[in-house]
Amino acid sequence: MQPDLEIVEVQGDESFTAWAHGYPYRTVRWHFHPEYEIQLIVETQGVYFVGDHVGHFEPGNLVFMGPDLPHNWISDVPAGQSVERRGIVIQFPAALVRNMAATFPEFRRIEPLLAESASGLLFSAATAATAKPIMEALLEARGLRRVVLLLSLFELLVASDDRQRLASPAFTPDPKAFMSHAINNVLAHIAANLGDELREPMLAELVGQSPSAFSRSFRKHTGQSFVRYVNRLRIGRACELLANSDKPVLDVCMDVGFNNVSNFNRQFLLHKRMPPTKFRHFHRMQLAASRAANSPP
Repeated sequence: MQPDLEIVEVQGDESFTAWAHGYPYRTVRWHFHPEYEIQLIVETQGVYFVGDHVGHFEPGNLVFMGPDLPHNWISDVPAGQSVERRGIVIQFPAALVRNMAATFPEFRRIEPLLAESASGLLFSAATAATAKPIMEALLEARGLRRVVLLLSLFELLVASDDRQRLASPAFTPDPKAFMSHAINNVLAHIAANLGDELREPMLAELVGQSPSAFSRSFRKHTGQSFVRYVNRLRIGRACELLANSDKPVLDVCMDVGFNNVSNFNRQFLLHKRMPPTKFRHFHRMQLAASRAANSPP
């Protein structure tokens, strides 16, 4: 079975993502992405898949995965029930660690760990227990504090001599083959063309499916309707522009693909629970507070 492509959204004023999710959740499926990922399970148990590895997981399951390595965790949760926070996820692009290694010779100590992560790495319960407060702090940290915590996590994982490779040496991810799957082409097309008109019938035609078949396939692979998925990505892109530019809200609205400012405001409120102007104001307040906290006395 071909894995689905996950589009990892990194905010414009950040270099990596740190987030938590429950179960069931839209990303809980057999999937891949070009970013590195560190995942810690904090609740539930079940079966997990990394490349061609199949194993049992429980709270304290800490795994580091390299780019394009397919993976999935399936929790043993009764149908109709849900868990609010199952795991904590850190995702970062390969360019981040490449640039760090090019700038700081000390950072090159992480290179063997990165190479091993191509197979997926499982760490001991003791390492996971030490990593947990760092990863929890990353969920709330802002500004430079995020980088300090990420480096602390890297330092812990590099020093760990209890890591275990998961996928076999024979397993080699093939992202080009993964991308031949029609839905992955669609997801990549959406991410690359968010500012343009995106209509479901157009994309159904792109992959040679009827609109109804495309709609069913899209919901099956993403856990969301086409419109909801596109709106979520567009609002994420709008947050980047609001945080990192002085563009008027109307210009931001148009740049991310909304052609109606009323709909943009409605969708923004739905996803962020505040209007765009308030989001920009809060972001600038947080940035000012972070700078003040990090400035010398």
